[in-house]
Amino acid sequence: MKALLAAEVYKLSRQGKTYYALAAIFLIEVIVLFSAYFQGSSIIDILLGNLKQSFYFEGTLLNGNLLIYLILNTLWFNLPLILMIIISGTLTSEYKDRTLQTIMLQPVSKWQFILSKYVVAIIFTVLVVFFMALTSFVLSYSIFGNGDLIVYIDTLNFFEPKEAFFRLLWAFASGTISMVFFSVTSLTLAVIFKEATKTWIIAAFFLILSNLLLKFDFGNAWVNRLFFAKLNDTWQYFFYFEINWNQILLNSALLVGYTIIFMGFGIYLFNKKDIG
Repeated sequence: MKALLAAEVYKLSRQGKTYYALAAIFLIEVIVLFSAYFQGSSIIDILLGNLKQSFYFEGTLLNGNLLIYLILNTLWFNLPLILMIIISGTLTSEYKDRTLQTIMLQPVSKWQFILSKYVVAIIFTVLVVFFMALTSFVLSYSIFGNGDLIVYIDTLNFFEPKEAFFRLLWAFASGTISMVFFSVTSLTLAVIFKEATKTWIIAAFFLILSNLLLKFDFGNAWVNRLFFAKLNDTWQYFFYFEINWNQILLNSALLVGYTIIFMGFGIYLFNKKDIG
């Protein structure tokens, strides 16, 4: 198993798509910061809407904490889409190049092989989110400095710099669980569809559908609380004035459970399928 893990890490580190993905994530951050630097007042106007007509705001509202929060919002679509493309490609490329057949001729069990891919996919996802968090904190604080974080979720919430910093850290940690879920799902889709193009289209559709269903009211309290699509905004819970830790822990545990189910299903299918 160690040899399989080492091989998967090596293959992931050698493919160009991995570094294009990191560059794309970094470029998205730069674009957000660049836009804020030259259009800062417009961003504040968009966030506050008509509130500036009723209230007087003193101090620098456009600061590093607000920019990190804006970068966090790429967790809705940009980051999971990039991760799904890269992770699914680790398997679809081997189907395409027919290297999978060669590997299966070795004394390697199918379930261990695919499990190693899932493990490396999870590790890679965690590292990518860490990279995104590190670069966003460093760049945002370096360019815009520190300050109070203003967030509008149901109502207007203000957080002092120290509290904002820890809430942002927790949000990245919570978002990591969601990103791992999408990465694992994309690898399971690769097991099912094999071809890269089909897998990417279905993965993108799955992501879009998940975001749409997040806002959909199913009319059933249990479905609204337990369905996987309703769990991917858990990182946003850290920006309510009162943090509902019980709900956050429940959502995180459920999402980890869904991740294990999707991974188990993928391992089962790969183990039962003929490699051809």
